[in-house]
Amino acid sequence: MASATTKEVEREIPAIIRLYKDGSVERLVGSPYQPPSLDEDPQSKDITISQNPTISARLFLPKSTKNSPILPEQCTKFPILVYFHGGGFCIESAFSFLGHRYIQSLALEAQVLAVSIEYRLAPEHPLPAAYEDSWEALQWVASHSVKNGGEPWIEDYGDFDRFFIGGDSSGANIVHNIALRAGSEKLGGKVRISGAYLGHPYFLGSNPVGKEKSEDHDKSLSRLTWDFVYPSAPFGVDNPMINPASPTATTSLNGLGCSRVLVYVAGKDELRERGVWYLDLVRESGWKGEVEELFEVEEEDHCFHVFNLLNPNSQIMIKRLASFLNK
Repeated sequence: MASATTKEVEREIPAIIRLYKDGSVERLVGSPYQPPSLDEDPQSKDITISQNPTISARLFLPKSTKNSPILPEQCTKFPILVYFHGGGFCIESAFSFLGHRYIQSLALEAQVLAVSIEYRLAPEHPLPAAYEDSWEALQWVASHSVKNGGEPWIEDYGDFDRFFIGGDSSGANIVHNIALRAGSEKLGGKVRISGAYLGHPYFLGSNPVGKEKSEDHDKSLSRLTWDFVYPSAPFGVDNPMINPASPTATTSLNGLGCSRVLVYVAGKDELRERGVWYLDLVRESGWKGEVEELFEVEEEDHCFHVFNLLNPNSQIMIKRLASFLNK
C-alpha cells in the first residue's frame, strides 16, 4: 500500500521527468549548471532578453582568430549563430554543462558569435511556449542590426550579413518552425537568415516513414515526449509543428525563410529516418534555397556530438558545422 505522503504522478516520461498532481516537477536527468566565463576562449556571459515571459541567453564571443590571438575589439565582425538547445522541450538548458561545452567548442572552431537561447520548458510552460520564446529571442537578436544601445557584443561584433540559426533534436525542430515563420514574417532590421542547420531533428507523424518500424510506433520515446510537452496539441503528432508534412499545415516548406539548409543525422538514432525524410520534403517542395548534402555519421546515436565532445566523430561534426557557417 502506497504511503500517504507519496505524491501522485499526473504524467511522466519514464526515467526522464515527472509531473505530479500537485503541480511540482521532478527532472531525473540533465547535466549540471555551468557558469559563464570571461577568462576562457571564447568568453561567455549571460543576458536577459525578456522578463515577461522569462527569456535569456548565453553569449559566446571568440577572443582569437585561427591565425593569431587578438582581443575582440581588434576583430573584424563575426558571423552570428542563434542556437536552440535540445532536450525534448522539457530538460537541459543553455546554461548546462553539455550545452555550454558544445557551443563553446563550435564558436571557437567556426569563429562565430553564438547566442544560445534559454527558452521556457514544459511541463511548467507547455508548447507552444518554447516556439514563441524562440521567435521573440530571434527578433531581439536581429534588432541589434540597427544600433540602439543594446547588447554591445552583438552590436559591435556581430555580422548581420552572416546570420544563422541552428539546433539539435527538439532545438532543430524549433529551427524548422522559426525558418518557416521567417518566410512570412520579416525579422527586425531587414535581417535575412543566411542558413539554418538541423541536427538529429525531432519530427513525428502518425505514419511511419523510411525504415521506421510500424509496430509500437505510437509507444516510442519520441511520441511519449510529444504527448508530455504538448498534451493539447491540435491533431496530436500530426500537428504541423512536429509533422512537416501534416495535411493541416497552412505553410509550405517552399516558404522557408533562409538561404541554405544543412541536416545531419546519426545511423543509430531512432529519429534518423525523420531527418532524411525532412530533407527529401524540402527538396521536393520547390524551395529556391540551397539544400546541402545530408551529413550522416552511421556508427553514432542521437546527439552524440553534444554528449561526448571528445569523440573523434564529434570533432568531425564540429568541423562540418564550422564549414557550413563559414561558407
